[in-house]
Amino acid sequence: MTNPTISVLGTGRIGKMHAELIARQVPGLDLHSVYDVYTEGAQAVADDLGCHRADSVEEIMASDVDAIAICTSTDTHVDLVVAAAEAGKAIFLEKPVSLNLEEVDRAVAAINATGVPIQVGFNRRFDAAHAAVQQAVADGAVGDVHMVKITSRDPAPPPIDYIKVSGGMFCDMTIHDFDMARFVTGSEIVEVYAKAAVRVDPAIGEAGDVDTAMLILTHEDGTLTYIDNSRQAVYGYDQRVEVFGSAGMAASENPREHTAEVHTAAGTRQQNIPYFFLERYIPSYLAEWTGFVDGLASGTMPVGIDDGRAPLVAGLAAWKSYREGRPVRCEEIAP
Repeated sequence: MTNPTISVLGTGRIGKMHAELIARQVPGLDLHSVYDVYTEGAQAVADDLGCHRADSVEEIMASDVDAIAICTSTDTHVDLVVAAAEAGKAIFLEKPVSLNLEEVDRAVAAINATGVPIQVGFNRRFDAAHAAVQQAVADGAVGDVHMVKITSRDPAPPPIDYIKVSGGMFCDMTIHDFDMARFVTGSEIVEVYAKAAVRVDPAIGEAGDVDTAMLILTHEDGTLTYIDNSRQAVYGYDQRVEVFGSAGMAASENPREHTAEVHTAAGTRQQNIPYFFLERYIPSYLAEWTGFVDGLASGTMPVGIDDGRAPLVAGLAAWKSYREGRPVRCEEIAP
């Protein structure tokens, strides 16, 4: 029996990473081809991985490939989702689906109309430590959940040119944390209260964004989630989740480069935490692809299109809350 085949659209940093993982480390899935408007980059990836470089999106959609991985710029996502759905291709879609809720709903409509399986790339759900926290909630180990704390801090801000088109911190960076809040609690976000500032780089504020934020979420079941974000944690890529409940607490901590500790009269020295997201999350990306392969077999993906929509609603609510200085109900964004 042959493995299903997949084409990767977009061979920038994230698309190239996914193509390399599929070609070299993901069993049960074969890399068929890659495509990018930057032909030279796509050809280099194709040559390295021994796959075909497609000349156009239309060529891929008309081929007999089983699935499409959409790793292009965010503004192209929905058109590609619609095209892939109409072509009957299973879809892997990097987040966010779109920065525009009406566009997201157009993608949702295409998926619902065609029934093709789609997985949205919220890879942190597949991190073993974060998933263990979620499991502790799901199996009742921590009892009734009272509150969640999520820390998400990048080691350095992205380029200003990227910030200008990213949708801002809440729809670019915090969107992962909104998804994590829904994932670990199993309860939808109904209200967002955001406070934010520019504390890292004035140029970020001049670009219309923020770089430091605190948010309080209220969930449908009454759980409260606190999120803190920073664009610059000089000590590394800081990603932690804690759930506190009636029967206990579960938490994920940052891994270190290795477990050795040096103890002297001067103190104790440990290894640093990872500095870059690829250092931290490659195992979760691999687990994410395993979930996709399993989803192809079962017809049900672990992170569906609705899981792509809900964090954007929360992100848009966060921007409204920040600008208006008040808690915002998600129903104000998506009645």
